[in-house]
Amino acid sequence: MNHPELQYLNLMKDILENGTEKPVFGTDMTIRSVFGRQMRFDLSKGFPLLTTKKVFLRGIIHELLWFIQGSSNIKYLVDNNVHIWDEWAYKNYVAAVKDGTQPELSQEAFIEKIRDDSKFAEKWGELGNVYGVQWRRWPTSDGREIDQLGWAINELKTTPYRKSIVVSAWNPEFIYEMAASREKSVALPPCHTMFQFNVRDNKLSLQLYQRSADMFLGVPFNIASYSLLTLMVAHVCQLELGEFIHTFGDAHIYSNHFDQVRTQIKRKPRPLPQMSIKTDATSIDEFRYEDFHITNYNPHPPLKGEVTVVGGF
Repeated sequence: MNHPELQYLNLMKDILENGTEKPVFGTDMTIRSVFGRQMRFDLSKGFPLLTTKKVFLRGIIHELLWFIQGSSNIKYLVDNNVHIWDEWAYKNYVAAVKDGTQPELSQEAFIEKIRDDSKFAEKWGELGNVYGVQWRRWPTSDGREIDQLGWAINELKTTPYRKSIVVSAWNPEFIYEMAASREKSVALPPCHTMFQFNVRDNKLSLQLYQRSADMFLGVPFNIASYSLLTLMVAHVCQLELGEFIHTFGDAHIYSNHFDQVRTQIKRKPRPLPQMSIKTDATSIDEFRYEDFHITNYNPHPPLKGEVTVVGGF
């Protein structure tokens, strides 16, 4: 049988060979893009952490725990030395510098101040209504907050055969010009837009729809993160593992990642690692970083690439 990682490598090859060149809004960067693709991973046969380059698993786990907390402030990530959201918080601060309302700081000095100054972090570490808020504290027009993920887990425990167990991060009230004001718009409209749980033969599967997919930098995180979320939910619901199904809208490679991608697709995938959860947690809120243990992960060396900060009006 083909190694499951070949789905990812073949999709990147398809983009390089057949993708359409497109500009990136608000930058001088371009992407090469295809539309409408899918990958499937049987989670009972290994944890899909890519092996053709080393993936930052510690950052993936902390980011997922941050989402599950319902947080919209990067301070938890900064305190745990995870910096994958730094650029978006700093982008807001740079706008204030240009307006003359804040002193100029380098990104490194900005992050140090987030770490050391709680009042500064409270204001400038805030990203608005990002994933965690929409998953756990979706704001309604009548003033309530809906815990979508909590509801979904309860449904899986009580009526797992239902076809409506969906969690959405796409809330138009906080996206681009649809928002009431620029200040109400999220820093980055959700790329991984919605996901659905499904149970068959006591096996839990999760399908993600991702409207926009940075194949080189973002998608390796997304595969591992949503696979781990599936493992966590299966654990608290006492279900067996099914599939993680990754459905893409716009799947693309940034022009400054082409060389790294060409290197990666020449590498031969190695056996997938195993992920185990060492806790008796019965609630999604009880998980801690120390509960997750990866074994037999033997990846090829890392491949680095610059993040392109996109989004905005």
